[in-house]
Amino acid sequence: VPMVAPGNVQVHVINSTLAKVHWDPVPLKTVRGHLQGYKVYYWKVQSLSRRSKRHVEKKILTFRGNKTFGMLPGLEPYSSYKLNVRVVNGKGEGPPSPDKAFKTPEGVPSSPSFLKITNPTLDSLTLEWGSPTHPNGVLTSYILKFQPINNTHELGPLVEIRIPANESSLILKNLNYSTRYKFYFNAQTSVGSGSQITEEAVTIMDE
Repeated sequence: VPMVAPGNVQVHVINSTLAKVHWDPVPLKTVRGHLQGYKVYYWKVQSLSRRSKRHVEKKILTFRGNKTFGMLPGLEPYSSYKLNVRVVNGKGEGPPSPDKAFKTPEGVPSSPSFLKITNPTLDSLTLEWGSPTHPNGVLTSYILKFQPINNTHELGPLVEIRIPANESSLILKNLNYSTRYKFYFNAQTSVGSGSQITEEAVTIMDE
């Protein structure tokens, strides 16, 4: 098997899900056989938004031939990672380079996990929601938009409300009675808005 590890491993984080890794090629005489390529082992150490550590699954990407760089796609935003690089010949792989740590920046969150609308009265509705399964960063706020829908399914004026990120319910007051409303709801990080969920609900006709 090869004798030495690639040196001078560098990681360039391109965005919240993509990084580029560079290394110096090993001297050909240390390959001790036919150079097949380089393998990059990389794994997520932890999410920076949830401090829970879980089983670490190592992923491997193989770059054929005498390449000295490779792309690592599909990373999770706002996480810390480690990687190392090994050279491969027909017999197997050489020793790993020292582990190199890197962090991905924040991304936009996944949609809120649920939106539930309860307690209809003449002029109010209660909204409850769950935080995104993948915040992908620090949540800064929720954005609620809603509008009335009339009997011919035309949409009325859109109202937008920004809700602090630590809230999980809201009572909407001063609504029209016996009116159907459509709601659009998403979460935000400093990077931007995540995907929204929609829901409809009706205020009651009369007490």
